[in-house]
Amino acid sequence: MAIEIANLGFQLNPLPTLSPVFVPRTVLKSSKRCRFDRRNLLLLRPPASSLVDEQPQVSFTEPENRLIDSLVGIQGRGRSASPQQLSDVESAVQALEGLGGVPDPTSSSLIEGRWQLMFTTRPGTASPIQRTFVGVDNFSVFQEVYLRTDDPRVSNIVRFSEAIGELKVEAAASIKDGKRILFRFDRAAFSFKFLPFKVPYPVPFKLLGDEAKGWLDTTYLSQSGNLRISRGNKGTTFVLQKNTEPRQRFLSVISKGTGVMEAINEFISLNQNKATGEPQLSEGEWQMIWSSQQETDSWLENAANGLMGTQIVKGEQLKFVVDILLGFRFSMIGTFV
Repeated sequence: MAIEIANLGFQLNPLPTLSPVFVPRTVLKSSKRCRFDRRNLLLLRPPASSLVDEQPQVSFTEPENRLIDSLVGIQGRGRSASPQQLSDVESAVQALEGLGGVPDPTSSSLIEGRWQLMFTTRPGTASPIQRTFVGVDNFSVFQEVYLRTDDPRVSNIVRFSEAIGELKVEAAASIKDGKRILFRFDRAAFSFKFLPFKVPYPVPFKLLGDEAKGWLDTTYLSQSGNLRISRGNKGTTFVLQKNTEPRQRFLSVISKGTGVMEAINEFISLNQNKATGEPQLSEGEWQMIWSSQQETDSWLENAANGLMGTQIVKGEQLKFVVDILLGFRFSMIGTFV
């Protein structure tokens, strides 16, 4: 893409609009990407007029997709959520709970297995494991549910990394009714890859009494067995998935800020077979969410580095806008071919 700059300047806005979007809630496709000078890769949020549903490997209904989309961009599995984001998630959760999902989920085999925690409403105030680990994006958090065994259990797992290992906190479980699971934590241990034995987690569960007990209601279980909503005895709401789709994994990496280039290459590779014809730059406003921009000989590029601005595409005109500070806005207008 070649760009000819036609106008460059600053303006003062009546009101500041300092609200950069770091992770989009919309689908990024391989046909919706821009590359400048072969040096800098820009990832941008598509305009509303160009939203196209991806054909994911994981199937969701429309109400389920609404919940999934409301979670995209929330860091720390809820820790950094804004009031509006929390409202969007709760609205989507209540809509699914109203639909009901699988009846008597505790009696269904779909509830069995390992679930990845995607969101919780109280990541900083619930159990010790939640306060310490759940809000850290670099860790993966899972819940295992196995009720159809001689030793039914519910376990919470924090995986630090593939190279380091994980912490597993286990609870003896029993089914009270079609929705509720009763549990009591009784053991926990670290499993480190570099040690041939487990390291006990130093919590005296027997001395905790009722504090080690709890219950978990499954208020929604999808017909596909891939999405679950649960509410706990401490007032916490949990959203969990068995399998995540490529879009979710890709945007999660961007929010963490590490391994982005590898994730980009993988995501493009997964979507190449879906692209038809030459990629077109759709009209509308595109919010930048990540850039590989490095220091160059251009003072203009260096000054803009790190500022998550907006690109506005209209006809053959391309406008780049950055809200800088206290209502000051930088803009650059040009044409492209």
